[in-house]
Amino acid sequence: MEFTHQELARLRLAPDVDPLWEAALSLHLLQNRSAPLTFDPWRREVSAALRVAGLVPATRTLMRLCPDRSYFPDFLTPGRGDTDLDAGLERLLSTPRPRLRAELTRLYAHTGHPVPTAVRPLADGCPRALRRLGSALRAYHRVAVEPYLGAIRAQAEADRTARAEAVLAHGAEGLLLGYDELPGWRYRDRTLSAPYPKDRELALRGRTLTLLPAFFCVRSPITLADEELPPVLVHPLSPAPGWLERRHPGGGAPAAQLIGASRAELLRILDRPMTTMDLAAALRLAPSTASRHATVLREAGLLLSQRQGVRVLHHRTRLGRAVLEGALR
Repeated sequence: MEFTHQELARLRLAPDVDPLWEAALSLHLLQNRSAPLTFDPWRREVSAALRVAGLVPATRTLMRLCPDRSYFPDFLTPGRGDTDLDAGLERLLSTPRPRLRAELTRLYAHTGHPVPTAVRPLADGCPRALRRLGSALRAYHRVAVEPYLGAIRAQAEADRTARAEAVLAHGAEGLLLGYDELPGWRYRDRTLSAPYPKDRELALRGRTLTLLPAFFCVRSPITLADEELPPVLVHPLSPAPGWLERRHPGGGAPAAQLIGASRAELLRILDRPMTTMDLAAALRLAPSTASRHATVLREAGLLLSQRQGVRVLHHRTRLGRAVLEGALR
């Protein structure tokens, strides 16, 4: 990947990990045995959780659309560091029909046969098939990615901080030189080389390149197959073995395992009454997403919402505190 001075100036660091990229790459890890010391505990935990949730058939369907091969459809990963799953899914479900057909045709080209009958409605842009895909991805993300967002975001924030400091100290070239620490990466003379699975030159053509860290990316970087799409370079965060045990030492099941990481974090910060906008800002979520989380928790009796003038304030209930602290028997 060669950079002009203008392209160096346009480099962009993604603001956060991207939920759909993490979902897609975690599906790959469930299909292979890469980095067993690091990810085997996660594989065992998620496989069990998928069985309990009745999501094994839906996950197998997702694996057929997102196989652990050199190609999987770009429309499954439309984001460039979007923090909101809803926004990413909305973009995915808005994929134009010709692009759906082209990418799914390419996915099955190696078989020598057309798109399978079961996948044809999706390739045709059938609204019902798209909604089923969105629901399956949301349910899978809730089990396989969301409970681990604390560890994922901590690793991504550390990476982003180090790279931001490199930019402040040495500019865009310093940022790219920092990738030399990754095995097989090298930046020299405005050219970035990385251990991509096959020889490929990514032409930026004056466009902005987004550098996107991914927790479930292992060893090799990933970029979109279609070079006409906005360029993204996904690079591994390389968590250390034992990250899952450190996430909840002592083996106790955290509240996140029961209600999801985002809702557990929402409960945690409610040490004082907060509005929906306060929650959205504190959790870096869209207000609509924060409102939906609050609604689910309120319906479960874990928080109470009370109107005071023009504001609605959310309070954590005693049951919410018990769940958060693991006091329930």
